[in-house]
Amino acid sequence: MIEAKVSAGFPSPAADYVEGRIDLAEVLVPHPSATFTLRISGHSMTRAGIHDGDLAIVDRSLTARHDDVIVAALAGELTCKRLLIRCGRAYLAPNSDDPQYRPVEVTGREDFQVWGVITSTIRFHRR
Repeated sequence: MIEAKVSAGFPSPAADYVEGRIDLAEVLVPHPSATFTLRISGHSMTRAGIHDGDLAIVDRSLTARHDDVIVAALAGELTCKRLLIRCGRAYLAPNSDDPQYRPVEVTGREDFQVWGVITSTIRFHRR
């Protein structure tokens, strides 16, 4: 007969470094009443690290600034693009290597509205 002790748990080399539980809502959603999520569809923001199927966390309480990634309504459609402000003119710019995606000037357009600033995204690696 062989007697040995075997751990029934999952041994983790990181166990010595655990600081406690992470509350993702606390980390990702500083303004809960002004925050919503959207599922990203398309490939125009891949260089920004935003991919088709990602979940975007959007904060409506933030004022969009130059170079922010935003969700905007343009001509009745929602879009995720980078806001560029140059010489007093505003543009929605894709962040992709695909030449079919081009910046669109939105200065003074009545059919343009910022819905919120994307503060983070979540990518699912396995479904």
